[in-house]
Amino acid sequence: MRHRHRNAHDAAAKLEMTPMIDVVFQLLIFFLVAVNPTDLLSRMDIQRPSGGITDPGDIQLVEVIVHQDGYAIDGRRMSLADLDQRLGHLARFNRHLSVAIQCTGDSPHSNLVKLLDLCARLKMDNLNVFSL
Repeated sequence: MRHRHRNAHDAAAKLEMTPMIDVVFQLLIFFLVAVNPTDLLSRMDIQRPSGGITDPGDIQLVEVIVHQDGYAIDGRRMSLADLDQRLGHLARFNRHLSVAIQCTGDSPHSNLVKLLDLCARLKMDNLNVFSL
């Protein structure tokens, strides 16, 4: 009887990849078939605008951009006096209106402070400050 000498290379277990890939694909197909995806968009309570906002009390968020040379609401540039008039008009209807203040990189800090003072004078307390 002949004895074969096995070296360490022959004794190492060989790992076959084909059966593992088959199992992975079978699991993938199982989960694709078994999982029932829910349509999140159909369950969300969304109200679409109906031709525009007629009542300023309907506005929930105002985005103010602080620039180097002034301010902007809805893409329209305005001075601090115009901004005071616009925010004062909105604050009469809703003091808890959310104001998102976005500061550009080149805007001076004093413009932000003036806007925060204006909001404090109008008693607007829901402010969020971001940098662009």
